[in-house]
Amino acid sequence: MPRLDTDIKLDFKDVLIRPKRSTLKSRSDVELKREYNFCHSKRKFCGVPIIASNMDTVGTFSVAKEMSKNGLFTTVAKQVSVEDWINFAKENPEHLQNVAVSSGISEMDTIHLKNILTAVPEIGFICLDVANGYTEHFVEYVKKTRASYPEKTIIAGNVVTGEMVEELILSGADIVKVGIGPGSVCTTRIKTGVGYPQLSAVIECSDAAHGLGGHIISDGGCVCSGDVAKAFGAGADFVMLGGMLAGHDETPGTVIEKDGKQFKIFYGMSSQTAMEKYYGQVADYRASEGKTVYVPYRGPIQHTIQDILGGLRSSCTYVGASKLKEISKRTTFVRVTQQANDVFTSTTINK
Repeated sequence: MPRLDTDIKLDFKDVLIRPKRSTLKSRSDVELKREYNFCHSKRKFCGVPIIASNMDTVGTFSVAKEMSKNGLFTTVAKQVSVEDWINFAKENPEHLQNVAVSSGISEMDTIHLKNILTAVPEIGFICLDVANGYTEHFVEYVKKTRASYPEKTIIAGNVVTGEMVEELILSGADIVKVGIGPGSVCTTRIKTGVGYPQLSAVIECSDAAHGLGGHIISDGGCVCSGDVAKAFGAGADFVMLGGMLAGHDETPGTVIEKDGKQFKIFYGMSSQTAMEKYYGQVADYRASEGKTVYVPYRGPIQHTIQDILGGLRSSCTYVGASKLKEISKRTTFVRVTQQANDVFTSTTINK
């Protein structure tokens, strides 16, 4: 018999953060940098815990350099070649501490990952990225990767429930990516009916992870800096962004003129566009679970980065958090009946 969970589950758009008394005089008083110690690798991270997604339209070395300048992090797309990694490491050694190499779980992915880490051993982070983190095969792959790279910090996902977060951490993951279906170009919820409201997922999964000394990334669903603040307020250790960082000078693709406006193309990694680009076609046993859209051209990414950081600092001042690490303790969410959330706009391409 099917089961029905009648507890209310919420997305970012369903809540606002209630303001509280504050002793802060200015947004400039807020410290956004955090320091984390990871349970398996024993490595440390010190920086602003906002991450550029490993989508190939966002997770590029050009984006990584701009993110790193501000202490932010980037998971580089798994399609990047060994040669490009070698060149990046030679030219930008100061940025290596703020990037992760991404990998799938196929045999070819395993070989590619090994080749990159052999060529650039200074890389400290591995991001094991699959759409469905609930398979036994994925859990075993995390275990094997931990055994092969005991000194690397491993990011693994995606999942949305506490018990699976615990499973992955106990299997060797230091950080678990949380989110199924909330991304702006993800259609998993539409195609499969599977998902979990992102705010509730973050609250539940962060509690599970922290109980084991692990960490989580809130991956997807943020369309404005206020959503980033809500993710941190819900207990996320890191927040991963895709659509909010798309459409800039540092992202791939040319600027396209359409109806007198300028755009760049942005697509999900399970979209028809991505699968045709990397595999020649959509396999006959699956459906596309992503879409391709035009996003407004936004110029240099530094403008957007500063806007996100400014909004996050302002959120901290509203709740009296002098440090980002305090925001989850200072956050009270208020449910709203309806909230306009149209900051991230795009035009879907019929593909």
